Formats: sequence, structure tokens, C-alpha cells
Amino acid sequence: MYTHNLDPVLLDFGILVIRWYSLAYIFGIILGWWVGKKIARHIIKTTSLKFKLSYFDDLISYLIISIIIGGRLGYIIFYNLEYYIANPFDMIKVWEGGMSFHGALIGVIFGTYFFSKKKNISTLFLLDIIACVSPIGIFFGRVANFINGELIGKATSGSWGIIFPTVDMLPRHPSQLYEAVLEGAILFLILNFFVLKKKYKIGTCSYLFLILYGVFRIISEFFREPDVQLGYLFNLLSMGSILSLFMIITGIFILINLKKNEK
Repeated sequence: MYTHNLDPVLLDFGILVIRWYSLAYIFGIILGWWVGKKIARHIIKTTSLKFKLSYFDDLISYLIISIIIGGRLGYIIFYNLEYYIANPFDMIKVWEGGMSFHGALIGVIFGTYFFSKKKNISTLFLLDIIACVSPIGIFFGRVANFINGELIGKATSGSWGIIFPTVDMLPRHPSQLYEAVLEGAILFLILNFFVLKKKYKIGTCSYLFLILYGVFRIISEFFREPDVQLGYLFNLLSMGSILSLFMIITGIFILINLKKNEK
């Protein structure tokens, strides 16, 4: 049985501190940008869409800002609103942690929508590309969560349990790694299988991402401790599960609309 003793700080120069979590964001964005351009080239070749690849470079800055603002606001609103109402100045202390995936997702959707309207590009086309590369960042982020010893899993009697001494001495599910595999690696493989098809239909990966991520996240939440300040809502579901249900519903709604438009 493994006892977690990983340091969330990779390098500490006193004034400058390099954390694994920061590197997860950086590598996720860089690798996502590289893979995204390749996917964009493929879609352009197999469809009638006209798109300048340089636009994708311009989109990155929108996405970075959208992820930070959306992720922070999502955490404040969904997970700890009462605390931040009482301590409004803490809202800007992003360096102390507190980011929400679902908030970042909403931010990315809005940022992409505004960018697409400005450049007169299909919003779903851009969201498809983002959907295909997002699991890369999710994978790195969940591994960083594991290194940080945060978002811990429930206690388990399994031999694969991990002891997090900063929490207690109980062996726990490495739920962060479950999420890295499901929401990161497996989701990436599924989405890229569909997007690389010769007859790809715009919007497919957008609704698949919403539905599959939602399902995978709900599965993972069963192995993960709920947020201390929230617990289980309705004595059944965590906030992450509820938000993921909305993702699934939205994905199904997009699928139905795309099917209607085909007729």
C-alpha cells in the first residue's frame, strides 16, 4: 500500500515557485494547441469549411482568459459562495487554489462563442476541436490533483488504496487517477476516433464530450469524497455530479437539434 509523500512544489527558488499544478495548465494548453491545429487541418480537408489556421492561434488567448475567469467564478458560485460573500477580497486569490472544471467549461463556451462571432466562424466547429483536446489538460490536471493530495477519494479496503498522511491514515481510492484515466485518456481516445473519420459531422464531438465527460465524472464522484463545505446535496449527489447531469442533458439537446437539422 502506497503512502502519498509527493511535494506539490517542483522547484522553489524563494521568489519564484514552480508547482506541478501550474505546469499541468501550461503543458495542457501547449499540447492541446498543437493537437488542435492538426485536428483543424483534418476537418478542413474533409468538409467544406473555410478556416484560417492562424485563427486558432488567436483563439488560444481567449481560451486562457476564459478558463481562468470561468474556473474561478464557477468555484466561487458553485462550491463556496457563502464564504466569498463574507470574504470578497479572497475572490481574486487564485494562487491559493479554488477552480471549477464546470465553471471553466462555461467560460470556454462563452469565450469561443464571442470569438467565433467576431471571426464569422462556426462556433460548433471550434468547440469540436476544443472538445477533442480538452482531455489532455484534464489528464494533466487530475494527475496534478493527485500530486497535491487534494480531491481525495473515499476510504477503501482494496490493496490499491493510497494513504494521504495530510488527511488521515486511511487507505483511500486514488480517485484523481480514476478521473485522469476516464475523463482524460479514455475520453481523448474516443473523441479523436470520431473526429478523424472521413465523413465527420460538425457538432459530433461537442455533444459527445458533454455526454461522456458527464457520465465519466459521475462515475468518478462515487469514489471521491464530497466537498467538505457542501457534502451531498439531497443526501445523494455531490455538486460535481449535479453539474455533470446538466452537461449530459445539454449534450443530448445538441444531439437532438443536430439530428433535426439533418432532416
